[in-house]
Amino acid sequence: MEGYLKRLAASGLAYQSASLLSGFLALFTLPLYTRHISRAGFGYAETLLTLVILTSIVLRFGMGEAFVRMWFDDEHPDRRRHLARTTTSFVLVTTTCALLAGVLLAGPLSRLILGRRDATLMAFGVFGIWAFTNLEVAYALLRVEERRRAYFVASSVNVLLTVALTVVLVVILGTGARGYVMGNYAASAIVLVGLWVFAVREHVGLPQARVALGPLVRFGAPTVPADAAVFLLNVVDRAYLLRVATPSAAGLYSVAIKLATVVIVLVRGFQLAWPPLAYSVADDAEAGRVYARVTSAYVVFTGLLVAGFVLLGRWVVRLLAAPSFFGAHRALPWLALGWALYGLYLVLVSIAGRRKATIRTLPAAALGVVVNVGVLVWLVPTLGIRGAGISLCVAYVAMLVALHLLTRGMLRVPFERGRLAKAVVIIGGMALGGDALLATNGLPGLLTRAIVLAAIPAVLIAARVATPAELRHLRAFVLARRDARP
Repeated sequence: MEGYLKRLAASGLAYQSASLLSGFLALFTLPLYTRHISRAGFGYAETLLTLVILTSIVLRFGMGEAFVRMWFDDEHPDRRRHLARTTTSFVLVTTTCALLAGVLLAGPLSRLILGRRDATLMAFGVFGIWAFTNLEVAYALLRVEERRRAYFVASSVNVLLTVALTVVLVVILGTGARGYVMGNYAASAIVLVGLWVFAVREHVGLPQARVALGPLVRFGAPTVPADAAVFLLNVVDRAYLLRVATPSAAGLYSVAIKLATVVIVLVRGFQLAWPPLAYSVADDAEAGRVYARVTSAYVVFTGLLVAGFVLLGRWVVRLLAAPSFFGAHRALPWLALGWALYGLYLVLVSIAGRRKATIRTLPAAALGVVVNVGVLVWLVPTLGIRGAGISLCVAYVAMLVALHLLTRGMLRVPFERGRLAKAVVIIGGMALGGDALLATNGLPGLLTRAIVLAAIPAVLIAARVATPAELRHLRAFVLARRDARP
């Protein structure tokens, strides 16, 4: 069991090391961006960047998810290579067609989506769709083969190039939102070509043998509306703030999302590392135990991060954003919690994927969107961006309940309910209690809140949420990774 957790942690760390680098660089770049891009411009740019990901989900047609699942059904090297080529060629064709159409219609699309005509900004976003989608497929090729080093190098180069290009375009050349969008995806295109040429060349191109699209489509197609609906949870709030509230509110909310980077990095790493591990465990009984233990470990780690944002979020905003963006702290803890809940949703999705019953994820995802919109309309007029963050959390809770009911008969997972309950009560109680009772500014407030945060792990150990044996395994893993780093 510990071997699975170590494998998951190693993969997640490798896949998200570049994001950790990106988060570190954000310490220096976010203050620059927020001083050279207006709050409205930041709202436009971030709305467009989220639209890139949503459109990418549609254009992939679920092929990336289907490819990862089907890869573990057949270990024959030639058939795996043909499967990879079928996937990459399909996605390349769909994205190239979308790129040509999107550039031709950039003006009307910008007015429809952003509420203003800016054909150049929209064309940059369309180019981003092409680069981002194909790069995601290239990364999937590395993930199924667990080529962690190649993934780390490519993603790190992508981060460094993105930061360099964006700083030049936004800060030095003063191109504002346009430079912010273009800087993000020009680097992705460069890295994509590099991967095609040097890392995944044998998996790119037309398949040399006939590989039926039917199984890929049957698995992948139902995931498209479900994945799109889930992603809409992260779009509809910003779009609602942009069009119904104000562009400035959307800008504040976008900065809060940027500042929740630590939780987002962890969840993204889990999202990338978990499916290959979840599908590679052949025995159902063993898989159930793995799923249960991973869920417990995930709740503890993400819970501690969310507690950090609840207690120290105000100081994080003061440190990393311009003074005019301080209002972002109101949504920060809720966004961190929402992203943490998304990771639990991924565990339940893998149960449906294991049985190739991906259609069952759609009702839960659709329910989440409906709940999110309803709570947005209810809370945003009175609570502003805090209401948008709360609506995201409520939507994910509704999705988790629905998907658990839809998948509980597919695989017996002995979730550690007692341990989970104690973790939630201890972490949530100490974080919320500290936030309600302690000072919200100044050095005394910072120190007392930091003390409460540091005390949470000790209380978890005393309550045996984490056992000494598990801590020894964790320490051994960390030391092994440190010794292997050179």
